[in-house]
Amino acid sequence: MPKPNLIFYCELDEPGLIEMFTGGRVVTLLEEIGASVSMGIRDMSDGRAEIVRSLNAANIPVIAWLLLPQEQGYWFNAGNWPYAQQRYHAFKDWSAKHNLQWAGIGLDIEPDRNEIEFLISSGGKGVFRLLKRAFSTSDALVRAQFAYEQLVAQMRADGFSVDVYHIPTIIDERRAGSHTLSHLFQLVDVPADREVLMLYSSFFGKNGVGGLWSYASQAQSIGVGSTGGGVEIGDLPSRILSWDEFARDLRLASYHTTNIHVFSLEGCVQQHYLENLIDFDWAADVAIPRESARTFDRMRLALQAILWLSARPRVILGTLLVLWLARQRRQAS
Repeated sequence: MPKPNLIFYCELDEPGLIEMFTGGRVVTLLEEIGASVSMGIRDMSDGRAEIVRSLNAANIPVIAWLLLPQEQGYWFNAGNWPYAQQRYHAFKDWSAKHNLQWAGIGLDIEPDRNEIEFLISSGGKGVFRLLKRAFSTSDALVRAQFAYEQLVAQMRADGFSVDVYHIPTIIDERRAGSHTLSHLFQLVDVPADREVLMLYSSFFGKNGVGGLWSYASQAQSIGVGSTGGGVEIGDLPSRILSWDEFARDLRLASYHTTNIHVFSLEGCVQQHYLENLIDFDWAADVAIPRESARTFDRMRLALQAILWLSARPRVILGTLLVLWLARQRRQAS
């Protein structure tokens, strides 16, 4: 089995980034593993630029994972595309100023971070906001789709390859021919040179590894995790993969892709997982989670059915009308 390419997400702010890379140990480990870094651009500081230059000097490919200030939503979505465009232009100016070299750009498509925190903390108010959006007829999603397509085209014209990091339910929406979840959570199906499905088994609950295996065959690249790190979202619980779980997920992902994204670099440093990856045995036996994957497949089929119907309200109304007429006929006879 060929050794996959490992790309480590790094989502640290400037002080944490400088602390982690001070001393050169992390750079040395990344060199020995032959890994790349997808660096979350949380700021455009001189300190961050210095770290990027040190990675450039070590010939470690660095992808610019573009992020917004929290007040603008943090991740990219249909509600903040003007900020996304502004962020990209600011990023280009910052890169040129510091002579930074990039292996590509990463776009993280997720709901507005502030909305997620509001939904968690407010309960009914957050649900009401979603329901209100569900029944709106705004063309915001269409306009955002066009805007992101134009932004990706600009990035490519500027010489960048583009990765997009997607929540895996985007696959179910495509299969169902629906935009219901995208409409509710302001998600955009952004075209890219490489699509990464975020298949973090630690986020999927008790059937986590089944979720990874269920979606893995439909992914160009697979994101595994979490090994720790990342931003805190309200009171959402977070679970860190043990080494055995992490090794399992890496081997399972390698069955389906030669590009594996790991969330996160800082988590792997904290857990001392990088050292274990230097001589990692990719060919070691791993149990295929067939039963938990079948459970997840059934849940996905149910979701796809709901999404299919939600995109075709006339089918629902027609079915209800037929059932009502049949009932009336039985009562009349």
